[in-house]
Amino acid sequence: MDANKCFIDEKAIVDTKKIGCNTRIWPFTHILEGASIGQNCNICEHVFIENDVKIGNNVTIKCGVYIWDGIFIEDTVFVGPCVTFINDIHPRSKVYPNKFEKTTICKGATLGANCTIMGGLTIGEYATIGAGSVILNNVNSYEIIVGNPGRLIGYNCICSKKLEIGKENYAKCKCGLEYKLENNKLMLK
Repeated sequence: MDANKCFIDEKAIVDTKKIGCNTRIWPFTHILEGASIGQNCNICEHVFIENDVKIGNNVTIKCGVYIWDGIFIEDTVFVGPCVTFINDIHPRSKVYPNKFEKTTICKGATLGANCTIMGGLTIGEYATIGAGSVILNNVNSYEIIVGNPGRLIGYNCICSKKLEIGKENYAKCKCGLEYKLENNKLMLK
């Protein structure tokens, strides 16, 4: 970590040295020694990050988020305020699993405020999870999932615009990107 190339508020507790350039860490955040934080991230107030956590580049983590061991967040992910991650699906007080569930939030995904992500899941690239949703299953790339339990309501483009799936399961976004729905998975053409 080069103290001249990132910002750490004086009221933050940062035990790790693995922080990329241009990352900003705001007050009342605590990051443990084993965590790895990429470049150009924005980690807002009241965030807690455990040891076995890897956060990619250009990630935004809003206020009130706790990122437990086994959570991996790839590049350009948006984590809304008060998102809840679960890493132990059978918790008991003072009883610890041999290993915590591994959860991956893939590149470009958006997690809406107050959503809950159960342990051991993968949220696909550029997927969008609606505010307050409870995610119990893996989410494919580009899917828009809302509700409790989470259900598919559509697909979005990399640019975040909602897509309309037309004839022959084809979609073209106004930004110019084209997609094909095959075997219930949206693929970039």
